[in-house]
Amino acid sequence: MPMLDGIRVVSFTHFLQGPSATQLLADLGAQVVKVEPPTGAFERSWSGPDAYLNGESVFFLLGNRNVQSVVVDLKDPEWLDVVLRLTDEADVLIESFRPGVMDRLGLGWERLRDRNPRLVYCSLSGYGSDGPYKDRPGQDVLLQSMSGIAAATGAADGPPTPVGASLVDQHGAVLGAFGILAGLHGRERTGRGTRVESNLLSAALDLQIEPLSYFLNGFTGKRSTSGVSSPYYKAPYGVFTTSDGHLTLSLNALEALAAVFEDDWFLGVGEDSSYARREDVNERVAKHMVERTTQEWSAVFAAAKIWFAPVNTYAEIVDDPQVTHNRSVIEIDHPKAGTVKLLGHPVLYDGERPGVRTVPPDLGSANRAVLTELGYSATDINRLQAKVSK
Repeated sequence: MPMLDGIRVVSFTHFLQGPSATQLLADLGAQVVKVEPPTGAFERSWSGPDAYLNGESVFFLLGNRNVQSVVVDLKDPEWLDVVLRLTDEADVLIESFRPGVMDRLGLGWERLRDRNPRLVYCSLSGYGSDGPYKDRPGQDVLLQSMSGIAAATGAADGPPTPVGASLVDQHGAVLGAFGILAGLHGRERTGRGTRVESNLLSAALDLQIEPLSYFLNGFTGKRSTSGVSSPYYKAPYGVFTTSDGHLTLSLNALEALAAVFEDDWFLGVGEDSSYARREDVNERVAKHMVERTTQEWSAVFAAAKIWFAPVNTYAEIVDDPQVTHNRSVIEIDHPKAGTVKLLGHPVLYDGERPGVRTVPPDLGSANRAVLTELGYSATDINRLQAKVSK
């Protein structure tokens, strides 16, 4: 989708939060130049379960499509001048270094704002650009723990349980991209750029806007001992064991439960007491659920319009008919990795999902093109390239 065609983004990002944010912009047509050191960004040489396809990191492949790669040496004054010229002509700069690093490199907000007043400058961090935690490592599971997500998840008699996905990183990425788009829109009215900041701590709290709002206003919830439920929802709300598997139930009226379970006990609880007696309700539901198979209960619940869902594995979800219909999983043909399956852009525009214009780039593959665009001669380009060649 060319919705951001003409927008130039200079990216100093690594790990997941930053590359995911820039990929969202690149999918929409922005020209994203990923600035990397001679050794390459971190995600080129790391991948969660050592997942590499013909030597290419899946962790890199999942977050760097539609971008260009340039290799620079930011400690070399001549290369720093190249980067300054690049940012002079940019609409957006996005960085995910620890606070203070960009200032030490000579690429801080104040300096670049003076050179390019229209620049939207986005900083992504773990905790914010200042404050007592600014130098702490910011990583998804750490933020899930300190933000309350892990403590609110799981059964009361079990340990705190982080979610098994990097949801904080990804939400921080989306908030960063959202802030950049807001900055670009504001610039159209004022002619001035702005500094945008997104951090993982704020993203983790934002993910909990509902339960935290209850807590902040005096309503203290507790994890359930029966069923894995939200501390702040009436029962049944969570995962229940069937005779051969599991099903999840959500926010169903007690009258509906009485009907599907053929059990008038639920009618005696009363909706006004359903939160206070949620352990009793959960236990009663659990007692019924083990009496039939997952498939049998699914048929009963679907006919009765009960809110339920299967507990799918990844193998099951990629074959799910709605996931297939939504075209959520895409395939790219990478010259080194081969055929790679990835998640596509998550938003539709006029019914269409943005495609893949370019596969995740080789390290430094855009150096000559970008330097030529900046006006460097062939001689200068050869000299600069020699400084960063392995």
